[in-house]
This record gives sequence, structure tokens and C-alpha cells, in this order.
Amino acid sequence: MWNQAAGYVFVIGGAACWGVTGLFVQQLYDAGFSPWQVVTVRHTVSALILLTFLLLTARHHLRIRLRDMPVLILLGVCGMALFNGFYFIVMEQASLAIAVVFVYTSPIFAALIARFVYGEQLTLQKNVAIMLTILGCAFAIGLFPAGNMTITWPIVFIGLLAGLFCSSYSLIGKFVSGRYHPLTITSYALAGGALVSFPTSGVWEHTGTLTDGSLLLPITGITLISTLAAYILFTMGLKYIESSRAAILSSTELVISVMLSVFVLQDVLTWWQAFGIALVMLSIALTVLSFRRIIRRKYPDQEYENYNWEQPPQQAGTDR
Repeated sequence: MWNQAAGYVFVIGGAACWGVTGLFVQQLYDAGFSPWQVVTVRHTVSALILLTFLLLTARHHLRIRLRDMPVLILLGVCGMALFNGFYFIVMEQASLAIAVVFVYTSPIFAALIARFVYGEQLTLQKNVAIMLTILGCAFAIGLFPAGNMTITWPIVFIGLLAGLFCSSYSLIGKFVSGRYHPLTITSYALAGGALVSFPTSGVWEHTGTLTDGSLLLPITGITLISTLAAYILFTMGLKYIESSRAAILSSTELVISVMLSVFVLQDVLTWWQAFGIALVMLSIALTVLSFRRIIRRKYPDQEYENYNWEQPPQQAGTDR
């Protein structure tokens, strides 16, 4: 009972850490950073911290099979770098509330992709969730009821790409989740995202700003709180509660992001937009309950459940 309660606290805490991401991102925007440069800072600093921590305290968690390296890199590129890039663009061009609404279309993409990858049928529950998401997004961006959109169609497209690449994290991570510790997967994924984003970001143009200490607070926040603490707390919560419950509780991020958008960043949110956000939250519950329950029943990941996190994988680093 107490373990389950702790699981709820950890998951909600992790989601809350994700929810305040916009606050730190906005400070970096104000300092002249582009969305892609913010992605670079987030992944590079987080990867350096996590890799250094594991190198000093748990070096065996850095041992992986070489054949799994492309999957881990792809996980970082698609599920982290591209996702965050599109997400931050919408945040910059529209608002934090709108951006996070698009992110929470990810369960719908996961359900649709599973239709082709896993051969899962689109049940009535999933179809209702898809319609609720579409309707909710339409209200959130101002398409309904008056037809006066608050954002442009290119931003809508970018927002949908953010949702698509957000869903790719769990879909790609499925291939390695049973083999390695979550910190191992997270560290290599962050490193992969940093390797792709850093050479193309031009972040070195802000070297003076990065070294003078004026951005210490937002950089610390986006790395230690919104990245490392969020992943660690959420992963700890998964030890005590079902993944389906954790996924629903993670919608706490949506609530906190909307509140931050309205009350701190002073973004204007109409009642119709609030109604749309509520529809998206309802679709999350419907989609997660349907999709994850079926996947877990038909494709139980026994290797993940029985994995000994204290030992490195056998033949790690040598199996090609």
C-alpha cells in the first residue's frame, strides 16, 4: 500500500518536473537562444552530468552491446532531439499550453502505429479517443467554434510532428527496454540527441552568455529538474504502479504546463481552449487504458520484469 502511494508520488513528481520545462525554456528564449539551441543545451548538459555520474558511481551501467548502439542513438535523435525541437518551436511561436496539447497527441500516434506494427485493431475505445483528441486540438488552437485559429497551419503541422516523435520514444525504446537499466538507456539517448543537435545548432555563438553565469538558473532547471529528475522520478514510480496508471498520471504535466502558461507566462487561454484541453486529457485516459493494457497482455516483456538492475548485461560491449 505504501509502495503504491510512493509510486503515485514519484510519477506525479516526475510529470510535474516535465510540466515546468516551459518556464526555463522561456528564459533561454529571452536570452536569444533558438529552439534548436535550447534542445542542444538541454541534451548536452544533461548527458554530461548523467554520463559522469555513472562513470564515477556505476560504471557497469555504461556497458552495452554494440549492436544496440544504433537503436539507442535513434532513440535520442527521434524521441528526444527532434521531439524537443518541434515542441520548443510551437512553444516559441504559439504558447506553452498549445505546445503541450500537441505533445499529448502522442498516445494517438502510438495507437495508430501499433495498428500496423503490432496488428492491433482500432477498437471503439481507441476511435473515440482519436476523435476526442482531434476535437480537443481543434478547440485548443481556436479552429472551433468560431473558426479563428490562434496559430498558423505550419505550426499545427510542427505540433503534430512533436506528438509523433514523442510517441517514438516508447516505440523505439521497446527494443532495448528489457536489456538495460533505465539510466543506461536515458544516458545514451541523451548523448545521441546531443551528438546530432550540437554540430547543427550554432550554440557556441552564445559562449559568452553561457559562461558568465547569468543563465545558470534556467540551465540548471532544464537539465537537473526537467530532464534528469523527471526521468528518474518517473522511472522510480514505474517500480510500484502499473505503466497504464503511470501514463494517465503523467497528464499532470499537461495541467501544470497550462497553469504555468496562463498564470506565470501570461498566455491568454479562452474557455473554449480550456474545454479542448479537457477533451485531450480525457482522450489520454481512454487511449492509454486501451492501448497499454492490450500490448501488455499480448506482448508481456518478461525480460524487463525479471531484469536484475544491479548486474550488467551478459557479454555487454562484446556482442556485435
